[in-house]
Amino acid sequence: MLEILILYYSRHGHVAQMAQKIARGVEEVPNCQAMLRTVPPVSTVCEASAPTVPDKGAPYVSLEELQACDGLALGSPCYFGNMAAPMKYFLDQTSRLWLAGALVGKPACVFTSSSSLHGGQETTLTSMFLPLLHHGMLIMGIPYTEADLLNTRSGGTPYGASHFAGVEQQNSLSEAEHRLCRALGKRLAQTAIALNRK
Repeated sequence: MLEILILYYSRHGHVAQMAQKIARGVEEVPNCQAMLRTVPPVSTVCEASAPTVPDKGAPYVSLEELQACDGLALGSPCYFGNMAAPMKYFLDQTSRLWLAGALVGKPACVFTSSSSLHGGQETTLTSMFLPLLHHGMLIMGIPYTEADLLNTRSGGTPYGASHFAGVEQQNSLSEAEHRLCRALGKRLAQTAIALNRK
């Protein structure tokens, strides 16, 4: 059974919902299971520390879980066209895995949510690509054979799944966004299977 890690940070719940849809896509592929994990928020107070178990949602990820995964879906909200600080903070702690080449050759994809349609979704997605490329991971997006990419009036990019949440976070995931998240998860799992064939 291949383990696909779906690692995300979600402030208002939209990225967490996307993660769940990606997990459904992963688990449509035989011999693949999704593992949902999150990262703790970053405090403005140096001495503050988060509890070891979050109050709600997925458990916090460990470096060992990242190292052991067969594929990775990485998700963050858009903050000024970039990934959120908690995700960047976690990735900055992965030097040990980089030195060991622990993630080289593993498939990865990214997903995001923004409050405005042109709020930097694509630059946020590419900002998450960068550390994964340094780790030697194989980055994948969503091909235009997914018809929703051509028709969506909300989120959806070839760089990865995206969601338009609205300024007041009022927008639920659209049907097209649901389908694109599932398609991305399924593609990630299928790629992990193909790469793990002996």
